[in-house]
Amino acid sequence: MSDFRQKLFQYRGYTPIPFLLAMIAFARPKGLTMLIGVALMLLGELLRFWGVAYAGSLTRVTGDVGAPEVIVSGPFAHVRNPLYIGNILLYVGIGVMSSALFPWLLIVAFVYFVFQYALIVSLEEEFLEKEFGATYLEHKNNVPRFIPRLKGYQHPAQENQKPRWNEALRSETRTLQAIGLVLLILVAIWYRN
Repeated sequence: MSDFRQKLFQYRGYTPIPFLLAMIAFARPKGLTMLIGVALMLLGELLRFWGVAYAGSLTRVTGDVGAPEVIVSGPFAHVRNPLYIGNILLYVGIGVMSSALFPWLLIVAFVYFVFQYALIVSLEEEFLEKEFGATYLEHKNNVPRFIPRLKGYQHPAQENQKPRWNEALRSETRTLQAIGLVLLILVAIWYRN
């Protein structure tokens, strides 16, 4: 199982491509689905951007799982995996926007990404527990894995973990370009219909 989880981690940036291509190929966007989908995409990317501002460009690593410290600030004070939640919101937003094979393609994509991220997170948690021990376990015991808590968990390390917005913008450039391209294609399909 560990090798499979590692492969999912390494290729997690590519696994959305078949779903995105299917969502574009079978797109039947409507005004309301475009509006709801854009709102979900925006929410997902804002969550991702906030998380990347705290976690840094290490979120782009495609080799082995690793981290220099346990991030407990920003969105990580509310949920342990804000980037994966942001990704799921992005993909669901695109699925809603496209109305492609609705609702079946959206359901399959959602289930697949929940499954993928659950496996990846289990691998990451094993690493963090082994590498940081009690520090990580305290965070794990006080911050939910996927369902955010409204009031952020307070931890002394938060004083030293500040957002780096410029680094986040550089790191998210490819994601923002991909979002823009998908949005343009779906708007063009919607406009043509």
